[in-house]
Amino acid sequence: MDWLCEIQYLKGVGPKRAELYGKLEIETVYDLLHTAPRTYLNLTRPLPIADCPLNEPCAVVAVVAKKSPAQRIRGGMTLYKIRVTDGSSDMTVTYFNSQYAADKLKEGEQYLFFGKMTGNLLRREMGSPLAEPLEAAGGLYPIYGLTAGLTNRIVQSHVKNALEQALPSLEDPLPERMRTEYQLCHLTYALQNLHFPAGEQELEIARARLAFEELLLFQLGMAKLSEDREEPSGIRPENRDLGAFYAALPFALTGAQRRVIEEIAGDLGSGKRMNRLVQGDVGSGKTMVAAAAAVMLCQNGWQAALMAPTEILAEQHFRSLAPLFEQLGMRAGLLTGSMKKREKDEIKRALAAGEVAFVVGTHALIVEDVAFAKIGLVITDEQHRFGVKQRSRLGSGGEEPPHTLVMSATPIPRTLALMLYGDLDVSVIDELPGGRKAIETYLIDAGKRERAYGFIRRYLDEGRQAYLVCPLVEEGENGLVSVEEYYKEAVRGPFAGYRVGLLHGKLPAKEKDRVMRAFAGGELDVLIATTVIEVGVDVPNAVVMLIENAERFGLSQLHQLRGRIGRGEYQSFCILVSDHRAPETRERLKFLCKSTDGFQIAEFDLQQRGPGDFFGSRQSGALRFKVADVFSNMEMLRQAREACQGLLREDPELEGYPLLRRLMERFFNGFVG
Repeated sequence: MDWLCEIQYLKGVGPKRAELYGKLEIETVYDLLHTAPRTYLNLTRPLPIADCPLNEPCAVVAVVAKKSPAQRIRGGMTLYKIRVTDGSSDMTVTYFNSQYAADKLKEGEQYLFFGKMTGNLLRREMGSPLAEPLEAAGGLYPIYGLTAGLTNRIVQSHVKNALEQALPSLEDPLPERMRTEYQLCHLTYALQNLHFPAGEQELEIARARLAFEELLLFQLGMAKLSEDREEPSGIRPENRDLGAFYAALPFALTGAQRRVIEEIAGDLGSGKRMNRLVQGDVGSGKTMVAAAAAVMLCQNGWQAALMAPTEILAEQHFRSLAPLFEQLGMRAGLLTGSMKKREKDEIKRALAAGEVAFVVGTHALIVEDVAFAKIGLVITDEQHRFGVKQRSRLGSGGEEPPHTLVMSATPIPRTLALMLYGDLDVSVIDELPGGRKAIETYLIDAGKRERAYGFIRRYLDEGRQAYLVCPLVEEGENGLVSVEEYYKEAVRGPFAGYRVGLLHGKLPAKEKDRVMRAFAGGELDVLIATTVIEVGVDVPNAVVMLIENAERFGLSQLHQLRGRIGRGEYQSFCILVSDHRAPETRERLKFLCKSTDGFQIAEFDLQQRGPGDFFGSRQSGALRFKVADVFSNMEMLRQAREACQGLLREDPELEGYPLLRRLMERFFNGFVG
C-alpha cells in the first residue's frame, strides 16, 4: 500500500469518513500514521478494586461475574449493568445506550477496565469505562484528537489497519547512516510505538525519531526556499527617500521602526530579491513599517499588496492606510470576499490597469482572476508564513517575482528565529511607541472570580468593553467548562443585562466576522471567546481581559491575548484566573504579571516550560508540526539542520533520496524545488 494515498482508500474509511478526517488535517494514510495521539492512558499499573481512589480515573483487572438484563430508564435510555470481580472485591460496570460495549464483555473472561471509580467504600461503580481483553491491553492506550462522527475506537481501528497494510513494505526515508549517527530507530518501530507503545521509554524513542524526520523535512524545505535569497531582482526603486511619508504621519516613528525601515531600504536597493521577516511585539508598529516599504515601491511605479488573515482586519488596515497613500498621491484599494461583485470587478480592473498602487485584502487577493500590472512587493501576516504557493500566486502579474515582507507579532528568541526562518532575513522592532500605558496584570484564584466580575462590570458601566477568554476544551477533559457553557452561565448570571457575544473557532466564518464587527463597533459590551481573538482588530475601548484556566496557555500566547487590550487612551487590566498550585506554574504566571516585554517573556517561556507547546495549541499557522516541538528541543533542531546541510552538500537535488524529496515537497505543499 502506498502510504501517501488518500485516506478514503484505507480499509474502513471511505469518502464520508475521509471528509471528517479532513477536518483534522488528515488527508492521507501517511498523515494518519504521523498524527500522534493527543494523550495516552497508562494501563501498566492496574490497582485492586478496593485500593482505587474514589472520583479519580484508574485501571483495574477484573473478571466478568454476572451481566444483568438491560433496563429501560427515563428519557428512553437503556442501562446495562455488569458485575465484575478481582477475586477480593466487586464493582458494578454501567453503560448507557451502548449495547455494543456491554455485549462484547463475556462472563468468566478477564478484562482491563479503565475509568473513574465512584460510589463509596462498600459499593463501587465505574461508568462507561474503557474495557479491553487483558492480552490486548498492555502499555499506553492512545487517545486521539477527534471530531464529530469519529470516535476514539474508530480512529484506533483505522490506525491498526494502516499499520498492518503499510508497515510490511515501508521504506524509511532516512538513510541508515543518518539513523546511526543520530541514534534514531527505524520508521517501522517509530510508527508502531507512537500509536501503541509498550511503555514510556518506547514512546520516547518513537517520538524522537519522528520529530527528527519532521524537523529534517522542514530544514530541507527552508534550504530550498533560501536559494531565492540570492536571486537578482530588477525591482529596484531608485527613489527610496521617505521624507514625504514621514511628514504625512501624525506621529513620530520610534527609532526601532526607522532602523528596520532602513534595513528594508537596503534590501530594496541591493539588486537582490528581498525576503525579510519583521518581528515586533504587540503594538510595536509593524504595519507602519510595512507601509513605508510599500511607499518606496509605489512611488517608483510598482504596486504593493498586503494580505491580512481576516476581512475585518483587512478593512482596519485599509481605513488606516488609504488616507496616507492618497495624501502622497497614490490610490489604495480593498479586496475581500464579501464585497459585492461589482465592487470586486472594479478593483480587479484597476489593479490590472495599474491604477491602484497599494491594495489590502484577504485570500480574495489570490484567486485566479486577480492580476497586477506591475507588482513589486507582497506583505503577508505570519499566519500565511508557509502559504508560499499562495504567496507566489499573489505575486503573479509582474514581470518577475516581487519582494516579500512577512510580519510576525509572535516574539521568538533571535537564535531560534534564525533557525526557523532560514529563508528570511530577520528584523526586530524592539521598542514600543511612547505614551502607551502599561497593562496591569493580576493573578487570582477561582475564589476571587466574583470580585473580578464586579470589577469588570464597573468598567462596563462606564461605557468600556471587556474580553473573557476560555481555553479550548478537548473532548473527554474533565473539570473544565466549555466556552459555550461559560457563555450561557455569564448571560444568566454575572453579565445578565449586558450585551454579550460568543466567538470560537467552530463558528462559521461569516458568524465569526459578524460577532467581531459587533464588538469592534461597540454593539457588544463583553466578548466571550477562545484564542481566535489572538489575530484580531484594534478595539481601543476594550480595557479589561479575564483569562480562565490561565495555566493552560504558554506565556507567549497569554502575552498575545493580553495585547488585544491596552490599545487606546484608557488604563487596561488583564486578570489571570488559575487554581493550579504547582510552584513552576505559579512562577510562570507571576512572571507575566511583572513583565510586558514580549521577547523577555518568550525567553523565559522557552527556558521554563519544557516540553509544552511554546505557542499554545495550534496558535501559529507557521509552525504546525505534528510531533516535533522546536521550542523545547533546540538541540534536535540543530542536529536536523546539520543533517540537512550534510545531505545537500552530498546531493543538492536529493536525486539519491527520492522518497525524502517527495516528503519534503509535500511538507511544503509542493511549492519548493
